Amino acid sequence: MLAAPEDRGTEARPPDASPLDARPVSGRFDDKFLRKLESLVLTIRRTSAGRMHGSRQSHRVGAGLEFADHRDYVAGDDLRYLDWNLFGRLGRLALRLYEEDEDLSIDLLVDASASMGMGTPPKLDLALQLGAALAYVGLANLDRVAVTALDGAGSGLPPARGKGRILPILRFLDQVRPLARTSLTAAVRGFLARRSSRRRGLVVLISDFYDAAGARAALELIRRHRLRAIAIQVSAPDELTPEPTLRGDVRLCDVETGEERELTVSPSVLAACARRHATLLRGLQGYCRAQAIPSFTVSSAEPFDALVLRMFRSGGLLR
Repeated sequence: MLAAPEDRGTEARPPDASPLDARPVSGRFDDKFLRKLESLVLTIRRTSAGRMHGSRQSHRVGAGLEFADHRDYVAGDDLRYLDWNLFGRLGRLALRLYEEDEDLSIDLLVDASASMGMGTPPKLDLALQLGAALAYVGLANLDRVAVTALDGAGSGLPPARGKGRILPILRFLDQVRPLARTSLTAAVRGFLARRSSRRRGLVVLISDFYDAAGARAALELIRRHRLRAIAIQVSAPDELTPEPTLRGDVRLCDVETGEERELTVSPSVLAACARRHATLLRGLQGYCRAQAIPSFTVSSAEPFDALVLRMFRSGGLLR
């Protein structure tokens, strides 16, 4: 999965230079955010030193140094990689497979449905900050990183490598706004249909997982495409603990469907709302545990850099 950045880049720039020094991005990604982002990468590199340095292994024919397995010979295979010792013992034509280090393909999906614009602070702000931070960590490790906004249209940026590619990503994310009704499951299905690469990789889904189709349906789609998934569930503080001062007769409007409903708010109604939200979180977490999907529940009021560092220290973002 995501790994600690390494100093293995080849960009022609001074050792202490950073693509963030140009500071071309405004709005969500101000100077304070950029300073935290650079500091975060350095902290992850220090705290993860000597653990997993991000090399991923794939089985390739005749590549690498470490033997992994055999597979049967088929017409057209390179005869140089036949295991003649195995043929001499068993009469079986098979090729030797070796482990080869490979860069990781990372897709960052940020839910941009209208519900993500709710909360104080808005959930979408933290989701975009997390997306930017994880993108920079991946780029610093020379992984291939693509970013997609799940906004119905499926706008995004194709895979790129190298820390210098963070600037287009920041500009793109800075323009993302919460739209009207968006089905998370349908948006993920559209992303998978558009995904040009057929190589295996990692998909990080950042969302509040409010979807009538069920919070787990989008993750199930990712798994069916043989991609590794990470779920980051974002809640707002007033969703985790509804405001106790809210009282009386109110008219509620669904920000995605426009449906209105009149409701008398009482302490018991607020408690029931909190229980339903907790049930949604438990259901998602239980599904992720059962499927060995790393999952994180975060609040939009938490600092993005502390959250990302906690994710790495927990081991959930390391392979």
